[in-house]
Amino acid sequence: MSSTHPKTYEASSPRKVAFLGLGVMGYPMAGHLALAGHQVTVYNRSAAKAQAWVAEFGGASAATPKDASAGADIVFSCVGNDDDLRAVTLGADGAFAGMAAGAVFVDHTTASADVARELCAAARRIGLQFIDAPVSGGQAGAQNGALTVMCGGDAATFEAVKPAGMAFAKAFTLMGDSGAGQLTKMVNQICIAGLVQALSEAVAFGQKAGLDVNQVLDVIGKGAAQSWQLDNRGKTMVADQFEFGFAVDWMRKDLGLVMDEAKRNGARLPVTALVDQFYGDVQAMGGQRWDTSSLIKRLK
Repeated sequence: MSSTHPKTYEASSPRKVAFLGLGVMGYPMAGHLALAGHQVTVYNRSAAKAQAWVAEFGGASAATPKDASAGADIVFSCVGNDDDLRAVTLGADGAFAGMAAGAVFVDHTTASADVARELCAAARRIGLQFIDAPVSGGQAGAQNGALTVMCGGDAATFEAVKPAGMAFAKAFTLMGDSGAGQLTKMVNQICIAGLVQALSEAVAFGQKAGLDVNQVLDVIGKGAAQSWQLDNRGKTMVADQFEFGFAVDWMRKDLGLVMDEAKRNGARLPVTALVDQFYGDVQAMGGQRWDTSSLIKRLK
């Protein structure tokens, strides 16, 4: 997490919360909750990461999701995929087993809409509430407390958790019923896939044409071609720098969710399907952990 903590914190009613999953996103997100004055208990599969988080931010760590969630008003999670999410919520050691009636589980994992609906139904059966709340903004957004959060679930429950969630967000928006947050994240990833491929082709074309591509990016970035990807990834693509950001492996996981959902709803995604294959090429080149902007590597 950034040592400068650029987020400005406002006093709000402190809550007792838990955070499950301290990866590159979850670690700083949980940190922002602690900095905002909430009482935070963390859980991570690797206990050493949880201990490091407590050493940095205070609070407490627990050995299981159930123990971390005991007595919490809100339980946040950010784990890898559908199976990881089920592992931290269900079963004897899962969060649902430790949460008190009326507590809310807010999941920031990018997962399927199906698992969101499944866990929402499971939560309601035992008197809990569930909000699916995937995020966009990447590691930098998490560190700076500036994530965009897309939520699905009950409106009253959403309003109850939003003030706490704003500790790590610049936008925290209800998109519809259970699953709508995950579906919105899929729309987000479709947009990014197409944009990054187009930007890759543009940069590679400019280089072949003998242009000063950094200057080109400065110029076109002031016009209709401007995008977050151009502003934040264009010049690093020119410099052949990819050891940061949102990993190709994660994007392929997300695009797999997109393609599965498209099969169900009949959406036609020819460009997205092609870019997904291109990311497969990048993985085959050894770029599993490169930033998604590494699509340009295929063109060189």
